[in-house]
Amino acid sequence: MIKRTIDLSFIVIGFILLMPILFIVVIFVLLFLLFEDGPPFFYTQDRLGENKKIFKLFKFRSMIKEAEQTTGAVWAVKNSDPRLTKTGKFIRKYAIDEIPQLINIFKGDISLVGPRPERPELYEEFEKMNIPYYLRLNAPQGLTGLAQLLGSYDTLPKNKLRYDLLYIKNQTIMLDIKIIIFSVLVTLIGNWQSDSRKWVKKYF
Repeated sequence: MIKRTIDLSFIVIGFILLMPILFIVVIFVLLFLLFEDGPPFFYTQDRLGENKKIFKLFKFRSMIKEAEQTTGAVWAVKNSDPRLTKTGKFIRKYAIDEIPQLINIFKGDISLVGPRPERPELYEEFEKMNIPYYLRLNAPQGLTGLAQLLGSYDTLPKNKLRYDLLYIKNQTIMLDIKIIIFSVLVTLIGNWQSDSRKWVKKYF
């Protein structure tokens, strides 16, 4: 209940304070997408929430249209994915493509902080590799988390799982607030390579 209250408080206060900036960012993203390759501007994916509940995760589209029609679900790579559009590279670098997930938080699909919700297809692959990914589904999934701060965008699944379980075991309200603050700082830096995170690890 406390976690949900913090989520809604951050969203409402943040939206009020940042509404002009968010409005401008969204308009520019839509315009760039329109002139580059047109609609659709939004993209949805099935994700696994707490206790394996499947929900639709919202994003700005950062890849070419129907990118996974031939490849299927693949492990994400931050900016070297050949399926990314020029606009997509920029909005992914600064996590702008994640803005529509505020809708998911408002709906209660995810929290602000927690293990990142995984795709069902990839979850099944990890299970076949004997990676006990089901353990991370015992907690609310999140927009950001310890794995995103201390790992990198393409950290191996088994290593991300370690970070997620470390968070689940030690989660507190203060830890959540700390992760939110540092996530904003890292996003503003816009460089998610491992060497830029050395300074973050000192505080965890």
